[in-house]
Amino acid sequence: MKRIAIIGSSGGNLYNLGGKEPNKLLSEIIVQAKSAGMEIEDILFVGAEASMDNVKDTTKAALYFYQNDSIESTEKDDLSKINEEARKYDELLSAKILEGKVDGIVLMSADPKGINNSSIKAAVEKKIPITGTGGTSMANIQSMCGNVIAVSGTTGTTNRTRAISAITSLSKVFGLKYRPIIGKSSISSVQDVGRLRDRISIRGIMMASLPGFISMALVLALSKLPMLSGLSSIFDVLIAALPVVVAVVAAKQVSGLDEVGIVAGVIAGTLSVNGGIIGGIIGGILAGILASYLINKSFQWKIPATTANIIGGGISGLIAGLFVYFLIGPVALYAGNGIRDLIQVALNYNPALAGLVAGILIWPAIMGGVYHAAILPIVLLEMASKGMSFLGAVDMVGLVMVSAGITLANIISPRSKDDRAIALPGFLINIFFGTFVEAAYPFMFSSNLVMAGAIISSAFGGLLVGVFYVLGTAYVPTVVGPSLSNNPLGFAISMIAAMLMAMAITIFANKFTKKKKEKGEK
Repeated sequence: MKRIAIIGSSGGNLYNLGGKEPNKLLSEIIVQAKSAGMEIEDILFVGAEASMDNVKDTTKAALYFYQNDSIESTEKDDLSKINEEARKYDELLSAKILEGKVDGIVLMSADPKGINNSSIKAAVEKKIPITGTGGTSMANIQSMCGNVIAVSGTTGTTNRTRAISAITSLSKVFGLKYRPIIGKSSISSVQDVGRLRDRISIRGIMMASLPGFISMALVLALSKLPMLSGLSSIFDVLIAALPVVVAVVAAKQVSGLDEVGIVAGVIAGTLSVNGGIIGGIIGGILAGILASYLINKSFQWKIPATTANIIGGGISGLIAGLFVYFLIGPVALYAGNGIRDLIQVALNYNPALAGLVAGILIWPAIMGGVYHAAILPIVLLEMASKGMSFLGAVDMVGLVMVSAGITLANIISPRSKDDRAIALPGFLINIFFGTFVEAAYPFMFSSNLVMAGAIISSAFGGLLVGVFYVLGTAYVPTVVGPSLSNNPLGFAISMIAAMLMAMAITIFANKFTKKKKEKGEK
């Protein structure tokens, strides 16, 4: 087991690129080191509350060290006092290095001529490999004839990419097999790209992108007010930006590279707007895959971390975006329009029947895990063109309001006192946030009558949505829902009717269950 030490400080430029959060910075290095089969022997890190370019002796700081396999720190004190503690700790660390207990060093904005002088001198004497970031400090170590195996600046880097760069360099020297930890899985070569499937989730992308669609719906509603009619142009801007939103989310989730993934997603999404929402998703996923692969190959080729980030964030986003722009965009746009056209055909044929069928199927869909994978993407596709959705209205009426009705019934006439305590939070969340339909599950799963009532009420609500030809959205407070639709009155009637029907059936079911239980006891 190769043992390494992490030495440095929150730095000047580094401070704004992760150094201000020492625990995250150090944890990333530890995670990557363990992935390579390395052990952390020690940590000596001075974390200040300001950039080292503008610190004073009185600036508050803390000393971070490694103890019992975890990162520990001293209480915050004046930087001058913490530096004195760090010098003493550095003497102890240099003794460890001279005793052969440290096989390699990772540096992050160290001070080789000051606080870290003893440990660096010991490392030079033992000729152990040194890697890290900090232009001036690394240059000073090289002038001291240190065994510097890789040097990188901090500009454009992140905690993760710096850690991967350092551990990649050390693992090559030690002859260790290393797969960088990126998100929930690891990437080491093109053969490992299949492992990205764990992070490619349409459901996850859509759920994370939902706030962008809701903000667009809010702007559309406000633009209908005479004094705010100018917001209609803002609505057009937001619609045009939706492919960028989904691309950024997709690239970040798939790449697992935080800021690098975000940059790749912005570039890919900007070039994918002609492909609509589907084009943005495809561009973002491709950018995420390429970012993971290219940044890893860059580290393997010993490309500095700053340049590796440019390749991972910029080049991957450009390649993915151009691919969608020239090849996939028109096809993706056609597919998205096709799905919307199919819904429109159903509505043109018989909107009441379409609403009835949607209302019947929506509860089985969410309980069977199909809703987030199939229905929600369609809702967002509808919203991407109109700012409102037919299925979104059925969602609010058939799921949210029915769940609210079931929980309200158990507040008014519960089977037991415990049911009232369970139902109240669920009812309030459904009403004030337009979500948490799962609050009705305990009552539905414990009573076939309540389950049947939920589906019947949802079907009736969906029928009304079709009759009134309502387009709307869920995931907003119920009192706001009607104002975000094309037919506020029709939406309000549909919502209230579905809730009252679900409540009435549930109250009946609860009383029936109570009577049955009382007869059984007699």
